[in-house]
Amino acid sequence: MRYGLATVFVWVGGLKFTEYEIQNAEPLVTHSPLTSVLRRRLGARKLGRMVAISQVALGALIAAKPLAPRASALGSLGAAGMMVGTLSFLVTTPEAWQEGHGVPQLSVLGEALLKDGVLLGASLLTAADALRAAGFR
Repeated sequence: MRYGLATVFVWVGGLKFTEYEIQNAEPLVTHSPLTSVLRRRLGARKLGRMVAISQVALGALIAAKPLAPRASALGSLGAAGMMVGTLSFLVTTPEAWQEGHGVPQLSVLGEALLKDGVLLGASLLTAADALRAAGFR
């Protein structure tokens, strides 16, 4: 689970450097109260790079457990925080939902966001494992 999570963070973080990913993130970041402020101040590309660097760094920290369990725990906790943030997009992004027979349903974008619940759980589990390895009980 740890190295799968680290791989997702490094790989997806690397993709965040591309124009394609910057454009895909626009509906998410422009509707969120927190990221819309960052988007206005930094611009789309700088915000995308900031997220990319953060994700790659978190992935590397998560993978570092054998060498640095405390740093790995911090990486996992940072990843959990990031996943809480991305899950909040389900509430703030109108494009995450579509109308279906009078009942709101997740759109394809909403479904993509929902998977972050699993990544949140994996982040918390890897954080607990790294904290135990670091001597915290």
